[in-house]
Amino acid sequence: MVGTGAAIVTAGGVRRTAIAAKEADKANRNRTAPFSYCFNTSTIRGQKLSLGREVEIVAKAGYDAIEPWVNKIHEYARSGGSLNEMRKRIADYGLTVESAISFFRWIVDDDTERAKGMEQAKRDMDVLARVGGKRIAAPPAGATRTGGLDLMKAAERYRVLLELGDSMGVVPQVEIWGSSKNLHRLGQSMFVVIESGHPKACLLPDVYHIYKGGSDFNGLKLLSARAIAVFHLNDYPAEPPRETIRDRDRVYPGDGIAPLRQILCDLYATRTCGYASAGNNSRAVLSLELFNPTYWKQDPLTVAKTGLAKMKTAVNKALGAS
Repeated sequence: MVGTGAAIVTAGGVRRTAIAAKEADKANRNRTAPFSYCFNTSTIRGQKLSLGREVEIVAKAGYDAIEPWVNKIHEYARSGGSLNEMRKRIADYGLTVESAISFFRWIVDDDTERAKGMEQAKRDMDVLARVGGKRIAAPPAGATRTGGLDLMKAAERYRVLLELGDSMGVVPQVEIWGSSKNLHRLGQSMFVVIESGHPKACLLPDVYHIYKGGSDFNGLKLLSARAIAVFHLNDYPAEPPRETIRDRDRVYPGDGIAPLRQILCDLYATRTCGYASAGNNSRAVLSLELFNPTYWKQDPLTVAKTGLAKMKTAVNKALGAS
């Protein structure tokens, strides 16, 4: 029995040593890499994998972080999975949960619907926090087909959402939606962020959505490092045109016509002065978010690896560093 116990202790020590070595290696890479690389699981959503399998694929592909869909976390919990165990599994793989995707209706004018949306936000942030999630997307869900939303009211509602996030340990990020009648432009979205008056208010931009919504990418030059923690990276083709292009038309970074060099240079420039140079950990997280049905038919690990390679190539071309 003593020998068995010693073996168990030794095995545990080896495991802890391996995890510590992985974390040290990651920390070393983080000091030199211009961005952190994350994988939004929408990119392999069509393969209909379990949350555990998605985490495994993201880790094997070499990413720093994962951006899951919250409904997958709920499904995992409903099937009897332990959120504490999932949190440990994610950490053991050397991943962080930098953001997550959900669609609660925090912004709508209807008081009853908004109250339901806030209850969903509370449930979503609860399970997300329990697996180590830091942030959650807050798109204008429910306010997409009819324009004229009062942006000052939207800012007030965003502050309420942020205050809920404070109590849950998760930061909601205003997400631009290019196809929405509201918050489809950078200026609209940043108005809501700024006028919320909350110190943690931030934006979740997306290459495709900025293009679809009609804003110029030069607007990114005006945003500070505090404004953006996570950036959805993707690309778009020349056809279909802006008017009819859809989420499914997104392609790997570098496979389309988006001005990625300019976008990445401007995003990185905000991290090298002012707030960032004061010693703050302000590396932006680039999260690959695609909905391309062609990729959904392929091996998910191959898709994840290809996506990471394309992201790093785009960064290398823009900054001369990988």
